[in-house]
Amino acid sequence: MPDRIRVNAPGGGYDIHIGSVLVEDGLSHLRQTVGVARCVIVTNTTLEPLYSQVLKAALPEAVIVTMPDGEQHKTMDTVGRLYEAFVRAKLDRAGVVIAFGGGVVGDTAGFAAATFMRGVRLIQIPTSLLSMVDSSVGGKVGVDLPIGKNLVGAFKQPDAVFIDPTMLTTLPAREWRCGMAEVIKHGLLADSTLLDPRMWAPERVPELIRRAVQVKVNVVEADPYEQNVRAHLNLGHTFAHAIEQVSGYAWPHGEAVGVGLVAAARLSVAHGLAQIDIANQVETLVAELGLPTRIGELSPEALYAAMSTDKKWAAGKSRFVLLRRVGEPLIAEGIDRDTVLKVLQGLDS
Repeated sequence: MPDRIRVNAPGGGYDIHIGSVLVEDGLSHLRQTVGVARCVIVTNTTLEPLYSQVLKAALPEAVIVTMPDGEQHKTMDTVGRLYEAFVRAKLDRAGVVIAFGGGVVGDTAGFAAATFMRGVRLIQIPTSLLSMVDSSVGGKVGVDLPIGKNLVGAFKQPDAVFIDPTMLTTLPAREWRCGMAEVIKHGLLADSTLLDPRMWAPERVPELIRRAVQVKVNVVEADPYEQNVRAHLNLGHTFAHAIEQVSGYAWPHGEAVGVGLVAAARLSVAHGLAQIDIANQVETLVAELGLPTRIGELSPEALYAAMSTDKKWAAGKSRFVLLRRVGEPLIAEGIDRDTVLKVLQGLDS
């Protein structure tokens, strides 16, 4: 494999391989990681017809299990059906689950792996830009409840992550933009190179992925269980999760994050932490990517109510990740309702 990032994690470490996965060199690494264990590959109904043949050729003894596509299926009901499929596949405690898909597959299959028989091995093969640079890295897995996003979850470190940038050549443009929202977030947190539009060129995708992944690796190594600085990775996400929930998940995660970044930057200014330049810069970046910068018809009051169930809030107090400037995130607690609503109201058209 042409590139590898080592992640030091509790209980051991794992490698993130960046390069071609579904060719012989990459497949040999995958086979070595699986070993002789019984294997279940979890994917979705969109990817299964595209990749089932190559996956079966690579791992002929593996059982392929599909789940529906879409955030609305990231639920305990889906996890229950995965458990049943694991039993039918005779997956045992030495077995391995391969999550082959975007963030929904990775989070849902990862949570099923973390909890089936009190935990079986997990390998992540993310297929979307968003899952490559964010959700497949760091060991957080989980599902949504009707009352809120990601309220049920676990920390589950994978045995390995295999990232194949060539899979992005068939990614729909909307999905690419959604992944870029997380890339921009990582740029705002710690690597301003990612904010340079020249870095977004197709020929620089492997470097873009590597730099974005390295930002997350640096943070999760410093704080694997989200006790302090790992919370910075939630920049824009308190707003984004509320947008997803209130819209009934009609908003894709990446589009919600785009608006969430704009809202977080504006709140940083409203709270007296940053100059207006940072808000203008963030909005320009998000708009340049073709991501939405407004909440449309969503009610600011409904969004604020949804935020009150956010797992990042503590003792009933609001908790937002904000920016002083690029590369200087911080956690702000107890921002009053009126200030947040004013920011949301400024984004409603």
